[in-house]
Amino acid sequence: MPTSDQLLAALAAVTDPHTGRDFVSTRALKNLQVNGGGVAFDVELDYPAKSQWPALRQAFTAAARAVAGVTDVKVNLSTKVTAHAVQRGVQLLPGVKNIIAVASGKGGVGKSTTAANLALALAAEGASVGILDADIYGPSQPMMMGIEGRPTSGDGKTMDPMENHGVQVMSIGFLIDPDQAMIWRGPMATQALEQLLRQTEWRALDYLIVDMPPGTGDIQLTLSQRVPMTGAVIVTTPQDIALLDARKAVVMFEKVGVPILGLVENMAAHVCTNCGHVEHIFGEGGGQRYAAERGIDYLGALPLDIAIRLQADGGKPTVVADPGGKVAGIYGDIARQMAIKVAAKAKDFSAKFPTITVSKDT
Repeated sequence: MPTSDQLLAALAAVTDPHTGRDFVSTRALKNLQVNGGGVAFDVELDYPAKSQWPALRQAFTAAARAVAGVTDVKVNLSTKVTAHAVQRGVQLLPGVKNIIAVASGKGGVGKSTTAANLALALAAEGASVGILDADIYGPSQPMMMGIEGRPTSGDGKTMDPMENHGVQVMSIGFLIDPDQAMIWRGPMATQALEQLLRQTEWRALDYLIVDMPPGTGDIQLTLSQRVPMTGAVIVTTPQDIALLDARKAVVMFEKVGVPILGLVENMAAHVCTNCGHVEHIFGEGGGQRYAAERGIDYLGALPLDIAIRLQADGGKPTVVADPGGKVAGIYGDIARQMAIKVAAKAKDFSAKFPTITVSKDT
């Protein structure tokens, strides 16, 4: 009959293809039970990866069956996303474990499209995800996520998020007419954003993706200081002009203590739909070189593809419009890397501490 030690030794040979670590030493493998020739155990990942479960289950089963006497293997895979540390002195948001800013420093580089698809990719992997559209002056998430109407309120004090494609969404675009211009100064816009963030009844989110407004001005700086962010993802094109502003966004987040999770290079290359010729319209490899120069993780490159634009304009971003396609796969890989980076951060244990109140005896 196989022993627990034999099985643990065999199962330690299975490593996470994305982190290179085994599941035994990291204590992701739990509740090992041996009953004669039957073996059962749980594997708990700290990042969403449902699409990877079949391959992992197959690898665990093969490793266990290699131990003499094993006749049956049951593997229960699950994901448990935990809250991670944010900027010093900023408290976590109730109902939200991790807030990730998607920023560019410059408009027109596809930041909002990237934010929407990354959120949808995380949701497709089994996470509970929300999007906060932080662009007061040009909200685009209502159109991209295919949502119309106004948020409702159960208590008259907070708003329920809108929802589509399995993702919770809040945007100033739900509260104003589409043609209305928000002619507000910075403090008013910042206050409105804080209300959208804190007066929305987010429902047990693993990740809240914040689609940041372009630039590095007062609104962006205030958000970076007041919103409890686990990390930020920078979106740029390979073009030198876009990289100039991406550099500023990186510096801004570093100054306020928000870790940079990585850089995404959008519109990296155009592939002709007729002949297949690849052309680097906005330059080649600029984002990758900058990431290497600053020691930032390069999360991936996305093509300049008309389908991405058409799908986002139609309210069905690429990850839901063509989930089995190549581009959706790239978004999925980037989202997974992003989640793995978050999982590697220091955890936040504030929720485990008791609330202490001091009362004065009368």
